[in-house]
Amino acid sequence: MNTNFFNQIAQLPITGDLHLTIAKGAENNLIVSVMLQNEACGDKAKHIIPPLNLRGTAEELDSGFFQTITTPLQTVSGLMVDMEAFMKQLEEAKKHSAVEKEKTDKNKKELDGKDKKFADAMAKAEQLEKEGKFREAWMKVPEVAEFPLKAEQILKRRRELSDQFSTPSLFGAMEEQKPEPPKEALFPEYATNEAEEEEMPIEEDEENEY
Repeated sequence: MNTNFFNQIAQLPITGDLHLTIAKGAENNLIVSVMLQNEACGDKAKHIIPPLNLRGTAEELDSGFFQTITTPLQTVSGLMVDMEAFMKQLEEAKKHSAVEKEKTDKNKKELDGKDKKFADAMAKAEQLEKEGKFREAWMKVPEVAEFPLKAEQILKRRRELSDQFSTPSLFGAMEEQKPEPPKEALFPEYATNEAEEEEMPIEEDEENEY
């Protein structure tokens, strides 16, 4: 006897393995349990999907078996495929989450390390300032290129230190360049006496002529 049963099974739009269990019931009825399993699906929720149970005579099953199981099996198949796709996306999301967390932790460690380096340098500059070593303190202030986010703080600190070691030397230079005042300005009486002394020889000469 020819049958197209397996041909119709092959044409079912499903993904996975089709499991059929056939048992004889009362009054010449058959009990057919149909279950679709998809081993590729990693979601454990697939195990709670119940099998499709059919009951009827052989003639009834022959006439309506595939019409009855096609839609439910297609739904279950699509559900498990979607579940598997979801699981893969979930795993991918977990990987990205782990990568992002690792990247965040790394950036935080680098930032903490840079903050400590900056704080140490500024503390050293402050210590040197207290010791009166303003030039050395200025040199200990970090470079702006190394800490661009703290540029304003760095430039302000350098200006403060620069003012302390450059201003005194500027006034010192001005004092050195200031010309020494003439003796006449310091000692007016000295200038008058000197002038009188220069005139006295002239008077002696006039007396000698007479």
